[in-house]
Amino acid sequence: MPPIALPHDAKAGPTKPEIRAVVRSKLALEPDDHVVDVGSCTGAVTVEAAREAGHVTAIERKPDRLETTERNLAANDDIVEATVELRNAEAPEGLPADADAVFLGGSRNFEAVLDHAVETGVDRIVMNVSRLEVAGKAVTAFRERGVLEEVLQVQVSQGYELAGATSFDANNPVYVLVGSATDDGSTPADAAAGGDPQ
Repeated sequence: MPPIALPHDAKAGPTKPEIRAVVRSKLALEPDDHVVDVGSCTGAVTVEAAREAGHVTAIERKPDRLETTERNLAANDDIVEATVELRNAEAPEGLPADADAVFLGGSRNFEAVLDHAVETGVDRIVMNVSRLEVAGKAVTAFRERGVLEEVLQVQVSQGYELAGATSFDANNPVYVLVGSATDDGSTPADAAAGGDPQ
């Protein structure tokens, strides 16, 4: 799959390509899926999702960042397959009730977004976190709601030439939380305790 173009900057930086690849694999999008990108910023994940899903809702509270999402979407018009809806709102406001997958690119109001995901039975939830303290809170919030399936720490090092050889610069690690609010018969207490439903 060729890389997407992100010619427009939102002064917050896009999710790095290697991290987006992990996010894509965990979202496991299908052509009939409706995916929500909460905090779309540059639109990097919105564009990636729009290549695979049928419907994408991008939510961004800052109008200038939502405009950046829109402009980067336009720059990838030839590879975007989905119907994309842009919403200038602060989540959980603006969250649709029929999402199959939700991506949280930031930590603002994430607990309310998780509550909405549980209430509406979102099948796949992926959240990226860059700060350790927030990652701890997020893991606790996922567990308390019985939706936590997996936590990854992803760190990528990129090679560069140094004195005729190759050395590496390490990017900051990203914590990727993966979960599901699909009703499988378990309860939040079961999941929090790590037990199986009886």
